[in-house]
Amino acid sequence: MIECGPEAEAVTRGLGFDCHDVAPVVSVRPPWELAHWTMPLLEVLVIAGAVFALVHAIRRRRAGDPINLALWWASLVYLFVIEPPLYFPEWFGLDEIYGFIFAHNQFTVQFMWDRLPLYIVAFYPMISQLAYEVVRTLGIFAHRGAVAGSVAVAFVCQVFYEVFDHIGPQLRWWAWNPANAMVNQPMVGLVPLKSALLFASVSLGALAYLVVRLPSRWRWAAGALAPLSMVVAGFPASLFGTNVTGQAWALWIELALIWVVGAWLVVTAQRLPDVSAFARWYPACYLALMAVFWVTAEGVPVASLVYALVCFAGALLVLARLYRVRVLV
Repeated sequence: MIECGPEAEAVTRGLGFDCHDVAPVVSVRPPWELAHWTMPLLEVLVIAGAVFALVHAIRRRRAGDPINLALWWASLVYLFVIEPPLYFPEWFGLDEIYGFIFAHNQFTVQFMWDRLPLYIVAFYPMISQLAYEVVRTLGIFAHRGAVAGSVAVAFVCQVFYEVFDHIGPQLRWWAWNPANAMVNQPMVGLVPLKSALLFASVSLGALAYLVVRLPSRWRWAAGALAPLSMVVAGFPASLFGTNVTGQAWALWIELALIWVVGAWLVVTAQRLPDVSAFARWYPACYLALMAVFWVTAEGVPVASLVYALVCFAGALLVLARLYRVRVLV
């Protein structure tokens, strides 16, 4: 088994560490010794968000609604299904299909040969809960059903996730493997378009749909089933083979559909009377700190600043509807 092959070695050295010199199970380091000052703040933001989401989910469960808590746990199942093959495709016989994709930088707490930061473990339940709770509060699940609600979740995940996804490489939170054209092309800035669509929208929308629709005793399985949605949504792009331009067109068309339908669902939503503390405070705090990261970032942007600004605008639209601000369209 190869935990640190030549491509992983090149990427991690670009981040400032040697992937040969890591702990196989867990490593802990002082937060003030991290590569960039934003990294411990990011950890606090995400881990606190996951804890806040768990507290909120438990309160919802006690009030008779088990969906939030089921989604929180299903998100962790999804994490452990999707992440190990991304970090170590050779373990699963997928190295010839996927190859080495990316590497995280070294954070305060790290697992699996420093490939899996603790904040990434927390990121899955945080982002899925953020999107679901916002969409639930907007009344889309209640008034339009599970399919529409899940499309709205995919849209909300896109706009909130991609403001994070585009700044990460610039601040050295992680680095993509530029040699992996099979998975990491086409790109929008330095973000693989397949990741932006299939991972940051489609699979998380599917996760929410499955948790809502599956019987209670099977909701945990949503995390194992949701990755199949990426295969389905990625099929149109796969028809173009190695034609990166054709793949890009197919992926952008699908992403545009999520934007159009998702934004329409948000704008026309009839918000429920009560807004939870989690929905009222956390999405706005998350977006505000991401804005600070963007404004204070040094150097020339390496990601797509235009798309990041569009996602910021989409996230502000979501917050406007959440706070019942009138939106003219």
